[in-house]
Amino acid sequence: MEYHISTDVCVIGAGHAGCEAALACSRLGLQTVIFTMNVDSIAMMPCNPHIGGSSKGHLVREIDALGGEMGKNIDKTFIQSKMLNVSKGPAVHSLRTQADKAEYSREMRKVLENQENLQIRQAEVSEILTEETETGRRVTGVRIHTGTVYDCRAAIICTGTYLNARCLVGESITETGPGGMQRSTYLKDALGDIGIPLRRFKTGTPARMDGRTIDYSKMTIQPGDKKVIPFSYSTNPEDVQIEQVPCYLTYTNQETHDIIRANLDRSPIYAGIIEGTGPRYCPSIEDKVVKFGDKDRHHVFIEPEGRHTNEVYVDGMSSSMPDDVQQRMYRTVPGLEHCVIVRNAYAIEYDCINANLLKLSLETRDVDGLFCAGQFNGSSGYEEAAAQGLLAGINASMKIKGREPLILKRSEAYIGVLIDDLVSKDNREPYRMMTSRAEYRLLLRQDNADLRLRKYGWQVGLISQEEYDYVCYKEKAIAEEIERLKSVKIGAAAANQEYLASIGSAPLKTACSLAELLCRPELSYEKLAPLDPDRKELPEAVREQVEINIRYEGYIQRQKKQVSQFEKLENKRIPAGIDYDQVESLRLEARQKLKEFMPSSIGQASRISGVTPADVSVLLIYLEKIKGRK
Repeated sequence: MEYHISTDVCVIGAGHAGCEAALACSRLGLQTVIFTMNVDSIAMMPCNPHIGGSSKGHLVREIDALGGEMGKNIDKTFIQSKMLNVSKGPAVHSLRTQADKAEYSREMRKVLENQENLQIRQAEVSEILTEETETGRRVTGVRIHTGTVYDCRAAIICTGTYLNARCLVGESITETGPGGMQRSTYLKDALGDIGIPLRRFKTGTPARMDGRTIDYSKMTIQPGDKKVIPFSYSTNPEDVQIEQVPCYLTYTNQETHDIIRANLDRSPIYAGIIEGTGPRYCPSIEDKVVKFGDKDRHHVFIEPEGRHTNEVYVDGMSSSMPDDVQQRMYRTVPGLEHCVIVRNAYAIEYDCINANLLKLSLETRDVDGLFCAGQFNGSSGYEEAAAQGLLAGINASMKIKGREPLILKRSEAYIGVLIDDLVSKDNREPYRMMTSRAEYRLLLRQDNADLRLRKYGWQVGLISQEEYDYVCYKEKAIAEEIERLKSVKIGAAAANQEYLASIGSAPLKTACSLAELLCRPELSYEKLAPLDPDRKELPEAVREQVEINIRYEGYIQRQKKQVSQFEKLENKRIPAGIDYDQVESLRLEARQKLKEFMPSSIGQASRISGVTPADVSVLLIYLEKIKGRK
């Protein structure tokens, strides 16, 4: 006899996607159960021990702006923090923090355990239960391997790299999930039963070393920033000014590369043992040596895994070479001559879906109420997973509540770019977020994520009225201060000229506004203070936005015009039941791709590979025709 438990949402998997999804649903008042293969693996970091980085830092800030947990959690558990790309413009500044892996997982588990409406369940989900309705198939519950059924109104699959996983070290193959954790096996066949096909992807991780066996004197120290900037808008900046742990930089060399080349036939990647497709932008050291044969050396970063362990992560030397080859190749690196491996590097293969099966809400097109997020969608990275988990959780909640889903545009958020790319493009390898993927990155800076997205977090119910009111104040204060700086004129008085000369700035020939002076590269908002005695004290976050907006005003306005053109296509909706076979003059390839992806707007259709501008024009004409018939 089946035992049934009733709930609102079932979240399958408790990695970074699952945690955000479950927290979002439960915080929005829905009874939520999160299933994990092992409670000790909640928010585990099986690969790199850091959060953020180029473009990924943007995602973490956006998660926080919408009401997610990742930024808050890393602020409580980081051991080093650094703002990347500070020598470049603000569009590519990205915060990156080194995590205490064990503490990050422990702290996130504590948050989940104490969250109202949320239950943690250690169990393997073996089946997604559905029923046929007048409008199609919909989710009714999930069954765990022990037989109990959890009846629910929505389910979110966040299996990460656990589904049908296997780890490879040379010829040694172990049927296990990441970090030696139990893999998920039953769900693979169950997904096939409800018409969801799977594909095989691969990723990998480097070895972990005993830090006591490393000679750091042969490496270059990589300290954190003197002034730490928190990820979360709710974190008090004073609370993150802590003593930091250093990282170190070293390099591979010709000897390293020679050992790798001599043993390529023993690498699962090149021996044909690995079936899955690996990530282009996070290659193994074998791939680097083969594909970049002209390089004499490659960066290797030695990163501590926590304050209370000697284990360190060898960033830049991911591998699936046999154990004996790993022992030899790592010891050719300066500082690692006597290193002792604690955990071997390995490759991991796993099952995931093609995200083209999803709507922009991350709900599957064919099964109502079934959402997917994270590496199960064919992406890579903790941050990409968490972002998808948050949106899947929000949209599952909106569906249950009878409200419209939250769809972020490419012009509004990196999360919008991420999800649109996953759903609309033919991604044949694990997808990684990069700043170059965002067409409007000058507008989507990590420093203004709250100004862009806080309103959406407030509208769905994850951001408090107090938090939203502060953003409204901040927005108004920025606009008023920019206007004031444009209106205040400074003349060529002797005192002004002397001050400008003292800071290496050219003298004034005629009167100009403070805003015009701020555009000089050697000046800043703070350096203008002696010339601006009437200014009132403003929060640092307001001052930062004022300076950026004035300095880059021309570029920002130009990009806003581009966004305006972009949104004209985004706002042209395509009817849900459109029959592309009825669209005359549409090329066969375009017709096939449009039927496969079923885009919701002309803008999304235009980004599908195989759909040309001519096809878009044909589609626009057709939509005008059917509009005229109504």
